Amino acid sequence: MAHSGINILFEGRNMVRLLGGLWISAKIAIVAIVVGLILGLILGALRTLHNPILRVILRLYLEFFRVIPTVVLLFLFYYILPQNFNINMGAESMAMLVFALWFAAEMSDIVRGGIISVSPHQVDAGKAIGLNRLQLYYYVLIPQSIQLMIPATINLVSRIIKTTSLLLLISVMDVINIGQQIIEANGQRYENGAFWVYGFIFILYFILCYPLSLWARHLERKEVVTANG
Repeated sequence: MAHSGINILFEGRNMVRLLGGLWISAKIAIVAIVVGLILGLILGALRTLHNPILRVILRLYLEFFRVIPTVVLLFLFYYILPQNFNINMGAESMAMLVFALWFAAEMSDIVRGGIISVSPHQVDAGKAIGLNRLQLYYYVLIPQSIQLMIPATINLVSRIIKTTSLLLLISVMDVINIGQQIIEANGQRYENGAFWVYGFIFILYFILCYPLSLWARHLERKEVVTANG
């Protein structure tokens, strides 16, 4: 006998399992964002140096993660590289690594764009008071460019969170994977259970990502008003 579909969410420990899966997805995203942010700041600053070889290498790194689909990267890092290089890492750790490297690549381009947008007068003023190259980045270029980076960085964070939905492909027990297990285990009792489970997962992702989207749009509008004012 079929039951009301929404009850599948409250059957046994299904709700707890879904929220636990959401925490796994969020944990992977948070670690990747923190590591990727630090690495991206460094790589972005390096991309503004007048070193052709370094700039080519970092550009290739960016294009590698920008061109290759994330699902391919996950398969490459989780299934192919460990077999060929005898690497022993769990699925969650490998997912953190992939997302961190991807975030760092995209972040480096955001940082580079922000730094080169800083007024040359600011740089000249820093040089005039005797700042060396490192001090220029620390006291002038990066602080002055942060406001320009924030909207694009928020959008990138939102992309990372949404892309964690691919983690089930490498057997990470994320919210999507757990949702699929719940549907398969209760499919006969709840004929439209998939609608309610995936609908609930949609709401969870919406709650995480929509405020970030609103914040990014607010900052972009504020920047336009400031520029025109």
